[in-house]
Amino acid sequence: MTVVWLVVLAGLLIVQYLLLLTLMKVNWKQVSNSPTFLPKVSILVAARNEEESLPRLLKSIGQLDYPADLLEILIADDQSSDQTASLVADWASDFPNRRLISIGSHQVGRYQTNGKANALAIIAKEASGEFFFFTDADCEVPTSWIKDGVGSFEGEIGMVIGITQVKGVGFFAKMQELEWWNTLGIVKVVTDLNLPTTGLGNNMVISSVAYLACGGFESLRQSVTEDLEISRSVRSAGYRLCHQVTEGFLVKTKAEKDLKSLLDQRKRWVTGAVTLSIPWKILLGLQFLFFPFVIALTIFHWQLGLLVWGLKVLFQSGFLRIFAGKARQKIGLFSLLFFDFYQIVGFSLTILYYFWPSKVQWKSRSYP
Repeated sequence: MTVVWLVVLAGLLIVQYLLLLTLMKVNWKQVSNSPTFLPKVSILVAARNEEESLPRLLKSIGQLDYPADLLEILIADDQSSDQTASLVADWASDFPNRRLISIGSHQVGRYQTNGKANALAIIAKEASGEFFFFTDADCEVPTSWIKDGVGSFEGEIGMVIGITQVKGVGFFAKMQELEWWNTLGIVKVVTDLNLPTTGLGNNMVISSVAYLACGGFESLRQSVTEDLEISRSVRSAGYRLCHQVTEGFLVKTKAEKDLKSLLDQRKRWVTGAVTLSIPWKILLGLQFLFFPFVIALTIFHWQLGLLVWGLKVLFQSGFLRIFAGKARQKIGLFSLLFFDFYQIVGFSLTILYYFWPSKVQWKSRSYP
């Protein structure tokens, strides 16, 4: 009886991936129109101590395929102690559509205790575009980013979520990339069902009308996951969310450099995840609970345990490869074989670190 229950419980994740694959096939929704009218848009970036990463972002923004007179770039320097401000100032000089906005010490915590949300709330008040594009200082945006984003709005859509690919050198970076594909794949399927989902702070667009209607970042409840909260706010204001998965709307971000920085990131994400709805918690819980169930099953009946585990890897790999393929990206089979071992360690350490009595660390700031 124990073996039967373990097969059933571990098999729930296989069913989940089968369902995800089916929904991705029959319910894939993509809004991608070539805009006939090019509106004025604003790019908003909050930066804090990003002198190492900023040059790549600034270079990619400078290569955007969009008329300069319809493009407004607002970059907030949030109390940086490095050369972030001077890098942006030099880049913005002689370009009237580029602006550095320095967050003064008297402005820290004005709207949000979350530094990034506070900085975005401040610079959003300066934005004049019809659409607000958001990305992070450690990202690179594609040349078609603006046109693809604008072309994704129709009807009651108020927010467009993009797709982000983690890039880096080595095994650790590759595993983080797979983790992002897995999470965003689930977000895509849920979004296409028109169910509550999350924003993506390093690649999302909000129409100015929807932003004003929901009250913007300044009106959000205090949280370390401002992208999740703004998506809730936009949805509560009566607007739909759309998830755009194309190569032209694919932003690249750097992998976390070490285990400590990865766990700090994950602790912040889990802090936001615990506020998700029950269905979301079940979806994410199955991702973790599969491993203790299948390991216990393997101890009781190793042939059956390996069969169940192998089926999970098969369907999971198919889901990841198909989803990444939608953005014209390829995932090698070799890395997929090791992904579960990374997840076992990653999930376990994340849970331990979440309950560890320490504050959330983010951009050299601590949050309760």
